[in-house]
Amino acid sequence: MQDAFAYCAELVRTNDHDRYLATLFAPVETRGALYALYAFNSEVARVRELARQPLPGEVRLQWWNEVLRGERSGEASANPVASALLAAVRQHHIEAAGLIDLIDARRFDLYDEPMAGIADLETYARRTSSALFALAAEILSGGEAESVSEPAGIAYAIVALLRTFPQHAARHQLYVPKEMLDRHHVRTEDLFTGRSGPGLNMALAELRDLARQHLAAASEGMAELPGAALPAFLPLALVRPSLSRLERSDAFAPPEIAPWRRQWLIWRAARNPAHIAM
Repeated sequence: MQDAFAYCAELVRTNDHDRYLATLFAPVETRGALYALYAFNSEVARVRELARQPLPGEVRLQWWNEVLRGERSGEASANPVASALLAAVRQHHIEAAGLIDLIDARRFDLYDEPMAGIADLETYARRTSSALFALAAEILSGGEAESVSEPAGIAYAIVALLRTFPQHAARHQLYVPKEMLDRHHVRTEDLFTGRSGPGLNMALAELRDLARQHLAAASEGMAELPGAALPAFLPLALVRPSLSRLERSDAFAPPEIAPWRRQWLIWRAARNPAHIAM
């Protein structure tokens, strides 16, 4: 089993480095479960890239669904991420329903249907990003920390979607709510051919403002957050700096925070939790 947890840690280090670093500030006895959770999230979040087509993507997601329902115990034991995740679920008494809901939400990623409205985007973020924060907090402190995890997840998800906007547009996938684009008279044909413009800039500015509103709500809830749960929320320290950089950039060339600075921001937040949602 230690090999399975080590495999998960390496997978997270490669695919979700911010959470890999944040987990180093968690107690040693919880790190394996956190890496298992984050490795699982990485696997389902990358299904479109790994499967390429909707049908094999559906098959992959359904496999994870059945693993969590206890229907593929033999196959799960041979898969290091699945076996580590199931061990974490048992050890920390995690309800499988939240993980299954996260899988179901990821089905949206497999298709090219646009995100219709702001409410749809927030629901998608709650079921994926917010759920991940809540589950990590549960592993660390035994509680989901909903007052922080919900807005934190929405803010974090919006930043992630803005950072990956060019890749999504190139494959005709739209996470920026259609209602925002319509309000600013943005044609999807222009997005899919990589053409920016004032309308798109205004729509993305509105989306950044939405992220800041949720970040502010998460900041308000931090005072009630159990200290033990803090490592789950350390990646949130990257949201405000990312929004500032995105504000000064072209939509099709989003800047990245340098790896050393990302590490420093997480370290600073671990030393002083006031910096987590600043």
